[in-house]
Amino acid sequence: MYRIMIVEDDLAMAGVMKKQIESWGNQVMCVSDFQNILPAFVEYDPHMVLMDIMLPFFNGYHWCTEIRRISNVPVVFISSASENMNIVMAMNMGGDDFIPKPVDLDVMTAKIQALLRRTYDMTGRIPLLEHRGAILNLNNTTLTYDGEQIELTKNEFRILQTLLENKGKVVSRETLMTRLWQMDSYVEENTLTVNVTRLRKKLENAGLVHFIATRVGSGYIIE
Repeated sequence: MYRIMIVEDDLAMAGVMKKQIESWGNQVMCVSDFQNILPAFVEYDPHMVLMDIMLPFFNGYHWCTEIRRISNVPVVFISSASENMNIVMAMNMGGDDFIPKPVDLDVMTAKIQALLRRTYDMTGRIPLLEHRGAILNLNNTTLTYDGEQIELTKNEFRILQTLLENKGKVVSRETLMTRLWQMDSYVEENTLTVNVTRLRKKLENAGLVHFIATRVGSGYIIE
């Protein structure tokens, strides 16, 4: 079973596409907030995105570029603007295929199945952790926020990963030090304090203020 995300502002068309894709045993989510597509993408963690080009606020090219900053998930453009130049632009912007409107449901199904098969028979998923628009990619250890990458040291990445994996829960200093020590990077208590302080400073400089909170006598938390 695959998760498919449809970004289409024609709700009737999105509904027809959703019904067709679900009939093949897949899960489908249709975007409703066209200003905040990237957070929806991270939360749903789809195996594929079907992306219209003409959308409210920002076009599909913009959102494909944003997705490409954090993920290699297949993106299929669906648009009535099916001239050769639009197809070339869609591919150049990171798209994997193009389906013209009016959509032939059988052609759409065949293309989706073929692309899913090629993608996930050969490659694995890319795990992502997200909070307040900041996206941590566990495969390449990058942190992306507002379209920019924040450079993290190895220890800073592991601290942030541990806190995000336990979002909403207090993580003790002992747990963090054990996590780092198990990763072959022994950390003394004072060194942990220095690493958390530097991590906070980087997050604040990027606009992520009060991202990590301290619970005196307990540890740290991302709420």
